[in-house]
Amino acid sequence: MTATGQPASPAPAPGAPDERLLRTSPLRRLLGRPELGSVVGAVAVFLFFAVVADSFLQASSFGTVLYAASTIGIMAAPVALLMIGGEFDLSAGVLVTSSALISSMFSYQMTANVWVGVFVSLLVTLAFGAFNGFMLTRTKLPSFIITLGTFLMLTGLNLGFTKLISGTVSTKSIGDMEGFGSARKVFASQLTIGGMELKVTILWWFVLVAIATWVLLRTRFGNWIFAVGGEAEAARAVGVPVIRTKIGLYLGVAFAAWVSGQHLLFSYDVVQSGEGVGNELTYIIAAVIGGCLITGGYGSAIGSAVGAFIFGMTSKGIVYAEWNPDWFKFFLGAMLLLATLLNAWVRKRAEATA
Repeated sequence: MTATGQPASPAPAPGAPDERLLRTSPLRRLLGRPELGSVVGAVAVFLFFAVVADSFLQASSFGTVLYAASTIGIMAAPVALLMIGGEFDLSAGVLVTSSALISSMFSYQMTANVWVGVFVSLLVTLAFGAFNGFMLTRTKLPSFIITLGTFLMLTGLNLGFTKLISGTVSTKSIGDMEGFGSARKVFASQLTIGGMELKVTILWWFVLVAIATWVLLRTRFGNWIFAVGGEAEAARAVGVPVIRTKIGLYLGVAFAAWVSGQHLLFSYDVVQSGEGVGNELTYIIAAVIGGCLITGGYGSAIGSAVGAFIFGMTSKGIVYAEWNPDWFKFFLGAMLLLATLLNAWVRKRAEATA
């Protein structure tokens, strides 16, 4: 299987030229890219809101769109890799909130430097990711069941521990504690470039997508991801460490959840324990719009970034067009269906020209 998820070419007949050595046309390479459909969709969405919303093309508006996209894209990149590996994580949304709650409550209760809570949160969040991967590989149950169980447990833990420790459903303020200012610079600062206010999450997003793309296309681990997503038993038969690969993918999702959780905490100082429910579907939608197959073995991290960008343009474009925001979910669902159909068509065209 190739790095784009396409089936490997069969061996040539005796005396025939090896087609793997022949030069591939630019059109054929383009049709083979998983994110092609999402790029076409992103251009269409951009042009649509540029026409119907006068303020959509303003620099300040574009910065807001990028921020909305980054809050989804940070999680969508590792979720895309997980889906390429053939699995899901329904606990990703509440894990973001868990990460923020752990940082806040540990720092407040221990009266420690805020950075101590941040690193404790990293360890605990990674432990949850390892738990998902371990349970999946040991029990052989579907990832839907495993992570749904984790989702429910985390939802209860978030609410139960927050009320037990704080007495309310939200954490106490840690804005005056040592280290808060420096942590806010890392996770929730912003800078102004050309009239655009850009949040630091945009930088985190770009870096994580770049790392995910490099891992997927330039490393042995990336080959393992495609292999286990395409056919896990066949991959195991040729020496791919399936268990290690899947646990590693869940650790990647957990790390991104930690980053998103710290941004949530240091943006608002306090955290509501009920936040994050439902966001896991948004991350999956961004990955699917970006070209990832539900069945695994096909997709890209860049596609997830394009899917998140479409999400950001739609969520803010509706506001700039002064439409009723109640229609947002309708447009999101329509885009999901259209993107999936377009991606399927592009993949069939790629296979037909292979």
